[in-house]
Amino acid sequence: MEIVKIKKISIKSCCILIGLLAFFWGMLAAGGVGVYNDSEQYITMHIHREPLYPLFLALFRAICGEGYLTIAAMAQGLLTAAGIWILSEYIASHFKLNIWEELLVVLLHLAPHLVTRYVSVLHIFLENSVMSEALCIPLFYFFLYFLLRMLLEGHTRDKAGSLILAFLLSMTRGQMMTTILMWMVLVLLQMLLRRQYRRLLFPILAVVVVFGARSLTVHIYNYAVTGYFMGNTYGQVNTLTNVIYACDREDGEVFEDGSLEREFFDRFYDEADAMGLNYQYGGETFAQRAQYLEEHHDVLKFQVLEADLSAYYFSLGKIDYYQQSSMSDEMAGTMLKKLLPVCFGQWLYDYILLCTNGFIRSIAVVHPLINWAVLLLYGLAVWLMIWHIWRTGRYDAAWVMGTALLFIAANVCATSMTIMCLSRYMIYGFSLFYTALFLSMRELLNKVKGKIEN
Repeated sequence: MEIVKIKKISIKSCCILIGLLAFFWGMLAAGGVGVYNDSEQYITMHIHREPLYPLFLALFRAICGEGYLTIAAMAQGLLTAAGIWILSEYIASHFKLNIWEELLVVLLHLAPHLVTRYVSVLHIFLENSVMSEALCIPLFYFFLYFLLRMLLEGHTRDKAGSLILAFLLSMTRGQMMTTILMWMVLVLLQMLLRRQYRRLLFPILAVVVVFGARSLTVHIYNYAVTGYFMGNTYGQVNTLTNVIYACDREDGEVFEDGSLEREFFDRFYDEADAMGLNYQYGGETFAQRAQYLEEHHDVLKFQVLEADLSAYYFSLGKIDYYQQSSMSDEMAGTMLKKLLPVCFGQWLYDYILLCTNGFIRSIAVVHPLINWAVLLLYGLAVWLMIWHIWRTGRYDAAWVMGTALLFIAANVCATSMTIMCLSRYMIYGFSLFYTALFLSMRELLNKVKGKIEN
């Protein structure tokens, strides 16, 4: 199968690749490798983490020994530079961009790396970090390369390539399972537009197989590492955190008196209330409530839910960490089924808060003045996509914009189900959105210019 097709490696193309390498390796030389709170979990192949990035680190540890993190960071920079280069070259070739327009596309793909380093709260340069995003970002660029070729050229090999990359993305970060569903939606849409009704079942079956393969692979990996044939844990604890945040005391009545679930709920609620980890303390305005929830999610999860669940199950004796994690996740799932229906209204309100900030952070930063500009940008993007479809009959820029908007919506809505939408979780849609906006505006201006000249 042909992996990458670039018709001609020109001097211009080589210079762009060299420039990208110089940028990423220069940032590594200037700032060094970033090791953070989550980094140890990837290094030790923690049960909470998806397999691909820990295996990526383990490969360099086995080959390079001491100092492997620096070599791994160099590889991350190389992969990211290659991903941006290949994607930008393809976009430039397909849309017939000149050198300055292609450089703008390259800069748009560098922008989110600078935003997370210099604008976001954490100030992380992700490609130098021991975090799964450092591998997920270049994989996402390669995914987009195959996906856009599939949409704009319709080759079967690109369908396979984009689905394989979606699988690898899901094995790097759980939130990126949305790319598998996104692939299915876009393939089905293509088939419907081409009236290929008899083939609609194939992408659905492919997605079922991929999700099954993902689950099996994760179980086999965890068995090899821990000795337990199980999936990643604490996903349901994450989701329960925002449900407990949205609860009132009387919501605990859904559990039977004296049951373990009721005991946990009462303990969770009392401790959360004492620490101000409840929606009632969130403030008056929409913005205040969103900020309060984001700031207190991790405190509620780690200091209340995880601490209490761990303490209880370890107190039973003869329970190791993996069994405790599995039992805690199972209990969280049981409580979710009964609690969510009774606090759904408040939970939905909080969910909308998180989604709103997620949509903003996907293309900007949260700020009272910038928020309105973001709303206008999304409105402009939708208008341009509709204009290209109905007024020009030219679909290429509309496909790119539709892909950007679909991914942002899927990423935001999926992430908000379990955790807050930090910039490093939302980074993936940034450059794609602005690239699509540039391509759409460019075609609009060319259309207007053509009418004036005629």
